[in-house]
Amino acid sequence: MDPANSDQAMAEIALDIAEGADIIMVKPALPYLDIICRANERFDTPIAAYNVSGEYMMLNCAADAGLLDREAAILEVLTSIKRAGADIIITYFAKEAAKLITC
Repeated sequence: MDPANSDQAMAEIALDIAEGADIIMVKPALPYLDIICRANERFDTPIAAYNVSGEYMMLNCAADAGLLDREAAILEVLTSIKRAGADIIITYFAKEAAKLITC
């Protein structure tokens, strides 16, 4: 699939649903927030977004280099995925985010 062709992504999702998919999985999440948004608007199927290990490492490396506030960045990234329309977020930040959200 051409990563620049969002219409093709919508066609692939429609095929998956027609074949019986119960959940739409978008992976990686951050480069495809537009796909999450379009799928949320078009399909009545739950959307799972996978915040992949490369995205996790990018944020951690930037935080380790002092370029950003790690906790704030975690919440901003996860909020952007949710705001795009994801019903489920799969992330390596899950345990830490849960602590940040409940504190």
